[in-house]
Amino acid sequence: MYKATTAEVGGLFPLLASNGVPAIGARLGYDTQSGGAFYVHPTEWVLRGMVTNPNLVVFGEPGRGKSSTVVALMLRMMLFGVRSLISGDVKGEYTPLLRSLGITPIALGRGSPHRLNALDLGPLRARWNTWGVERQNEELTGILARWTRLLTALAEAQGYSPTVTDELVISTVLRRLVGAADGYSELRPITIPQVVAQLADPDDDLWQATRFASHRQFVDHTRQITDALSNLVVGPLSGLFDEPTNFDLDWDAPVQSMDLSLLRSRGDQAIAVALTCLGSWSSMITDLQDDGDVRIVVRDEVWRQMRLGLRAVQAVDSDLRLSRAERKIQLLVMHKPSDLLSVGAAGSQEVSIAKDLLALCSSRILLGQSTRVGDELAEELGLSEREQAVITGWAMEGPGRALWKMENAPGMKIQTVLSATEKSIFDTNAGLRGTTDLPAETTLNKSSGSTPRLVSVPGAPQPAGQVRASAVNGSAPHR
Repeated sequence: MYKATTAEVGGLFPLLASNGVPAIGARLGYDTQSGGAFYVHPTEWVLRGMVTNPNLVVFGEPGRGKSSTVVALMLRMMLFGVRSLISGDVKGEYTPLLRSLGITPIALGRGSPHRLNALDLGPLRARWNTWGVERQNEELTGILARWTRLLTALAEAQGYSPTVTDELVISTVLRRLVGAADGYSELRPITIPQVVAQLADPDDDLWQATRFASHRQFVDHTRQITDALSNLVVGPLSGLFDEPTNFDLDWDAPVQSMDLSLLRSRGDQAIAVALTCLGSWSSMITDLQDDGDVRIVVRDEVWRQMRLGLRAVQAVDSDLRLSRAERKIQLLVMHKPSDLLSVGAAGSQEVSIAKDLLALCSSRILLGQSTRVGDELAEELGLSEREQAVITGWAMEGPGRALWKMENAPGMKIQTVLSATEKSIFDTNAGLRGTTDLPAETTLNKSSGSTPRLVSVPGAPQPAGQVRASAVNGSAPHR
């Protein structure tokens, strides 16, 4: 390491300028154009006026380093008190990180005993009696609206487009089942089978409260949405989201994950429905944590969820728009822009909203792509010819190379640097070699709880508020 003043360095290495990104947050790698270290902290970027929202979107071909870049960011942001939630790990790629930190991911699917109630009350039930009537009304209105959107989106996934009357009926049923109509004395846990039972055999109070002329008219009108929701109880997802939740998440842990890799045998639609349920559930749970922490919410292969229909697309859109208010960093992981175009018919509202999601992600991480996909990215993100050449040329020459583009600012050529420990943990090709278990030496040490113990680099300069870690942060080559 060579130490010198700014004036001396300017003389030794003339014509070099920094990229303007402050040295705050996770040190992810280095800027190949200046040789300087590259730091990431999306919320700080918002506070400093560099971007308008903290959300990120990652594009890249398989094998270009998408997963390792995302996992390295999550791991290193732990140093700054930022926790992460993987809201549906479709391939099980994030499980090695959790195990290395001594955390057991929640697996859903074939052979797993875990069940997640899509209508789980979570922390709301425990805090209910500590709130006044006004706060109870406010929180319950939000939860019922979220559940109504979820159930209508799941019905739409079965090929039925719910009407506004269906939404009113669903909202009324949920309010009655949860006990809100009984004076807010205590909330009752509910499940999807209970909603289906109410719709299939309504009592007189229900069909009269929803302004139907008779029991028969109610049943005839709601038959299709009842059948659509029934498929969740008896179809390929039966038993996963229609029973009481039987696990507790440790919200003090630095990262939590919902592993859906066991669901792959049930088909793409089953995974998409699972992602939708998890998205709604995790948003509600994190909203109610009320701990003031910033959280990264990883939405891997989110296009699968959005293929379910308009309401599923609108749910993702809503989460992205509320990220600043809810202190979340939404991180979308996709292969190419056409993933967004596949969520509906050409010119449909679904596709229009999906394309607008890119504008809700101020920071774009563009790893190596083919020339054809590079053309798509250039069109959708307004890339210059030089920026396009970076992702189709330089970024294809090695994993972890990416063009980082913040809104309309010029893109930066960033090389993510992994330590030897991280390379072993983040190895997504382990399954091809038949080595899915981590070697003992790759487990991160823990000093307390689930937080990894990180060792400072002797003699390294320490910027204000920074922690350098040899176990996590790789060393950038000198230029």
